[in-house]
Amino acid sequence: MNYTTINFNIKKQIAYVELSRAEKHNAVDMTMFLEIIHVIKTISKNKMIRAVIVSGNGEDYCSGIDIKSVFTSPKSALRLLFKWLPWQSNKAQLVSTGWRNLPVPVIFAMHGRCWGAGMQIAFGGDFRIATPDASISIMEARWGLIPDMGGTLALREVLPLDVAKELAMTAKVITGKEALSMGLLTKVSENPLETAIELAEEISVYSPDSVAACKKLYNKSWWSSAGMALARESIYQIKVFLSKNYKIKSYNELHDKSEHKEFKPRKNW
Repeated sequence: MNYTTINFNIKKQIAYVELSRAEKHNAVDMTMFLEIIHVIKTISKNKMIRAVIVSGNGEDYCSGIDIKSVFTSPKSALRLLFKWLPWQSNKAQLVSTGWRNLPVPVIFAMHGRCWGAGMQIAFGGDFRIATPDASISIMEARWGLIPDMGGTLALREVLPLDVAKELAMTAKVITGKEALSMGLLTKVSENPLETAIELAEEISVYSPDSVAACKKLYNKSWWSSAGMALARESIYQIKVFLSKNYKIKSYNELHDKSEHKEFKPRKNW
């Protein structure tokens, strides 16, 4: 597929997704919604990808939703919001929840304005890195709306309820440094993309099956019962233990780097 609103490429088993409507400050229009969903599906089918890095081209990571482009057309709005079952993700939510479902770590590298829809998309990532002076806001209240793009799943994991309510009800703008202190970010960095690459490379030396299992274990168990968490630990560990990549990682730990074996494509998680 030829993307028009994002850049997508794979280098050394790391997938790079860059929002590329720089002239519009990477505001999310209908095409970008559909292209993000498509690229998530593409990544999910590639079992050799070890990590994903999402960033924005130009002076801002993402200034939010392109209101004029999306909501001036009732058909476009309906296309985004429609779902067959209430508990499943619609297209507006898939651009966030889709990253959570990928069996690889997803790292967001952000700078400049990180507003509204841009933050909702980033909340789907496993890690968020931004510049200390980034401008961050859950901005939907400014337009008389509520956050409805799946970011609530991440907010309940990283913020106290009262803090989440304040940010959502006031559309307050905070800096990257403030967001880090609240728990909205994993790290701040003067060069988020470079820091994201370092993290992706650090994770990539480990078995892709253990990384995938760890992500799924924590995502599913963080709010489940203690019994279910313990059950998943046991089941996933057996699956990891039986994988070829466990044997390869064990072999590599016992041999010089010059003798290291390449990992096999990960299992289905």
